[in-house]
Amino acid sequence: MLSLRVASITFLALIAFAANSVLCRLALGGGSIDAGAFTAIRICSGALALLLLVRGRGVSLDPRRWLAAVMLFVYAACFSYAYLELTAGTGALLLFGAVQVTMLAGGLIAGERPGARAWLGWAVACAGLVYLVAPGVEAPALRGAGLMAAAGLAWGVYSLLGKGSADPVADTARNFILAAPMSIGLFAATYKMTDAVHWDGVAYAVVSGAVTSGLGYVIWYMALRHITSVSAAIAQLSVPVIAAIGGVVVLSEAISERLAVSAVIILGGVALGLSARKP
Repeated sequence: MLSLRVASITFLALIAFAANSVLCRLALGGGSIDAGAFTAIRICSGALALLLLVRGRGVSLDPRRWLAAVMLFVYAACFSYAYLELTAGTGALLLFGAVQVTMLAGGLIAGERPGARAWLGWAVACAGLVYLVAPGVEAPALRGAGLMAAAGLAWGVYSLLGKGSADPVADTARNFILAAPMSIGLFAATYKMTDAVHWDGVAYAVVSGAVTSGLGYVIWYMALRHITSVSAAIAQLSVPVIAAIGGVVVLSEAISERLAVSAVIILGGVALGLSARKP
């Protein structure tokens, strides 16, 4: 079972992930910025914030450690572009489905053997997720589905790589700094003069990058040092519920009976899965 400290930092990381979803919806859904610009500003803002955080310490930019940076860039870019073609429900199922498969497979390959309680909690939480997003699920556009699956795969690999982090702050800073040129290249290759870039969209991207991504991912790497890959996968199933609650608070979305019921199911399943003894 997770200690109070580990549970607290894990919960903070999950709140950051959910906040990213809300900020992305605010920016891209309102048409105040295009996906390429949002991705570039998000990653570059995160890199700048983390560079200030580690100033004086030095950050190793060893080219042999570029994989995490590439995965970070792939996740952020594919996530932004996929939601231009997918509904929220379909995107959530594809994203978290890919994350679950990647992280569960990684944990099993690494020798983790979850008990019956962990598997039961995972199944209950997955059922709650399906119930939550079912009304918004539709046959996805092939390109959008592929992009979101790639985003989930990349995020799963990024999380698995974080389990070996000895210095979460420095490692996350390196990942963002190395991913920044990739995001700028994406922006340069896709930007059109007719694309809208308004100040509110820029502001959402900066907050998403500097706070909920940069600092949020540092906290996530800190949490990953103390939990199994399977536990990390299970915990992330709570993100859609937190994001939905954020939508109610920030976007004035209605609290539906479906949201209330699914929240109980998902969070109950997550609690059950995380209460299992660490294998």
